[in-house]
Amino acid sequence: MASCSVLSSRTVVTPAFSPSACRVPRSGRHQLRAVAAVEPDTKSLETMRKFSEQYARRTGTYFCMDKSVTAVVIKGLAQHKDELNAPLCPCRHYDDKKAEAEQGFWNCPCVPMRERKECHCMLFLTEDNDFRGEDQSITLDEVVEATKGMSGVQE
Repeated sequence: MASCSVLSSRTVVTPAFSPSACRVPRSGRHQLRAVAAVEPDTKSLETMRKFSEQYARRTGTYFCMDKSVTAVVIKGLAQHKDELNAPLCPCRHYDDKKAEAEQGFWNCPCVPMRERKECHCMLFLTEDNDFRGEDQSITLDEVVEATKGMSGVQE
């Protein structure tokens, strides 16, 4: 399960929480367990925002038509930059985030993006992607506004 996935029409797990936050006990009922995470530093958020814009322009890719997707991914990258000193993809589950960040395969831009322009997070979308927007830019204010209150499980 990816950490920025919609679990149901009313539940969203954002990058600030581990995908292990949602467990299905034997009763079959969903149980949500929140794992607190520190909000990313504004400097890291701005660094990842600028990186995303520059990389989109350089590769001829675009942000998602729903800019909140872009904002959530940028926030997750910034959080990982603060926690791990590397922009580890926030939309994947890792048994050992630190080891994954050190290996570098899933550090943004990840190997699939660099080699085939395949972005699992939908941050960098090619011209032929149905979810591609027209923008290669997003402001810091847009990122902050779109991710306000997204520091955990939303119901």
